[in-house]
Amino acid sequence: MPSIGDMAPDFTLPRDGGATLSLSGLRPARVVVYFYPKDDTTGCTIEAKDFTALAADFAALGVVVIGISKDSVKAHDKFVKKHDLGVILASDEGAQTCEDYGVWVEKQMYGKTYMGIERATFLIGADGRIVQDWRKVSAKGHVDAVLAAVRGA
Repeated sequence: MPSIGDMAPDFTLPRDGGATLSLSGLRPARVVVYFYPKDDTTGCTIEAKDFTALAADFAALGVVVIGISKDSVKAHDKFVKKHDLGVILASDEGAQTCEDYGVWVEKQMYGKTYMGIERATFLIGADGRIVQDWRKVSAKGHVDAVLAAVRGA
């Protein structure tokens, strides 16, 4: 699991719209990578809409915002269209990137144990190092905290 100051694990993933996205290819831009469990669920929709609402603020600061889940590109495209989202959504169907970031974890719900994505966000600096991370995120109000950190970084 990477920590603040570590190089962010690189990834190349398919994204909404059918293109491919590589973290290292975005340098020297700063990048916010947020991991979320599932397209079109309550918390994930709140988070995606909040990032979209502040997309211009992140862009004005030279920051690229990327959401990652295990959903397919097709599911991402539907999610983007349904909610008019303005952030990049990358598909990690094999969960390798989720594992690399330590967010593919054992979870419990209704007494059942399963593997899933822990909601988490990483701010990655222009040099590719992790500047800040947020683990076990609550969707409501989270994006404001990320933007404040970006402004202070």
